[in-house]
Amino acid sequence: MPPQTFITGEVRRTVDERFRVSLPAEMAEAVTDDNGQTIISKERYGCVSLWRAADWQERIDAGVALIRQKIEAGRMENRYGEVQRLGRLLSTRHQTVGLANRSRLLVPDEFRSFLGVGPNQDVMLVGAVICVEIWNIDAWVETLREDMPEFGPLFLQLTE
Repeated sequence: MPPQTFITGEVRRTVDERFRVSLPAEMAEAVTDDNGQTIISKERYGCVSLWRAADWQERIDAGVALIRQKIEAGRMENRYGEVQRLGRLLSTRHQTVGLANRSRLLVPDEFRSFLGVGPNQDVMLVGAVICVEIWNIDAWVETLREDMPEFGPLFLQLTE
């Protein structure tokens, strides 16, 4: 099932001394499913993303089922190194969390060093259409520097 929201916007927030980040209400609502669950996922160093748990799980379950079928059919025997790599990444990539008071995220221990921020440091919350990303400010500025020149061509490509 495709996501039901179109999340955009850029908001600077501060990670508090307990590693909590407050999300704007509309962003929090967009990444929380009917059971109050959100997935936090490692994207690239300096960035984690937030997803509706039900949407995320549906997507992961479909992909894992396909890989299992390929393994059972013997179609992955020459690719076990890649399968193990995928398994390691899948094991560490995401975690289910709840947002306190409907909008405050406690960044789990395992995600703090990946995000590369400490207490009382700013982060950028970015609506990435299908999820909300939390960026280390330096990593965000570098990504913008690299990606912004491609905005026009990317927009045209996706709207054709």
